[in-house]
Amino acid sequence: MSAMTHDLTPKYTVPGIEREAAGRLIGVLRMRLHALNDLHLTLKHVHWNVVGPHFIAVHEMIDPQVDQVREMADDVAERIAALGGVAQGTPGALVSERKWDDYSIGRADAIAHLAALDVVYTGVVEGMRAAIDEAGKIDNATEDLLIGQLRELEQFQWFVRAHLENSRRHAGHRHGDVRGGGRRTRGGTGLGPALGTPGPVGRVDGDAPGGSCSAPPESALAPAALLVGQVVVGEDRALVLGRAAHRPGRFRGRP
Repeated sequence: MSAMTHDLTPKYTVPGIEREAAGRLIGVLRMRLHALNDLHLTLKHVHWNVVGPHFIAVHEMIDPQVDQVREMADDVAERIAALGGVAQGTPGALVSERKWDDYSIGRADAIAHLAALDVVYTGVVEGMRAAIDEAGKIDNATEDLLIGQLRELEQFQWFVRAHLENSRRHAGHRHGDVRGGGRRTRGGTGLGPALGTPGPVGRVDGDAPGGSCSAPPESALAPAALLVGQVVVGEDRALVLGRAAHRPGRFRGRP
């Protein structure tokens, strides 16, 4: 890994910005382009290699993030070009100029991948904030572009952390018990007080384990693959899901 050292000053740039300043800005954006290209490849790697009981929730959550991060990379590349620079998108340039190590987890369960992704997103978000500070000294238009992307990246990290937080919250619970919204179910099967009766699946209305939950009708959950102790974002709501009760169809996580 080595940072670029060559002069990025363009032959021309947008009106109102000096060429030397535009060159510094192109250097900042070039590293953001590398980070975003690396991120969407890493996200796709996780999408392909996650396994275990939470597979479908994470598998379906990741793809929309891949698509939106690719769009971010495209916007950054086009801004570089508009400033008169070269949008360097080759794998060789990414690997030689990046300042971070490669993602190291292969086939693994959802929690292992999500914990690693949390670290990845922290690095990307911190890098984006630093880039915003630099861009703000030179060009408000570029600064605005990066601020919008930062909001989306922070939301994606929130999705990842919501899964991890719920898993840790349930990790200390006794096997056979599922607690949510102050209610306890029996047998570890997502069943209500009478065995054989489907237990409630509630919408999160509070962050604390004892926060209030409202139970949507069973029909509203028919397309979902219900998973143990997992928060899944989809259809504009976060659901606390009970023990594995797989249903036909796909649950599409949506940022």
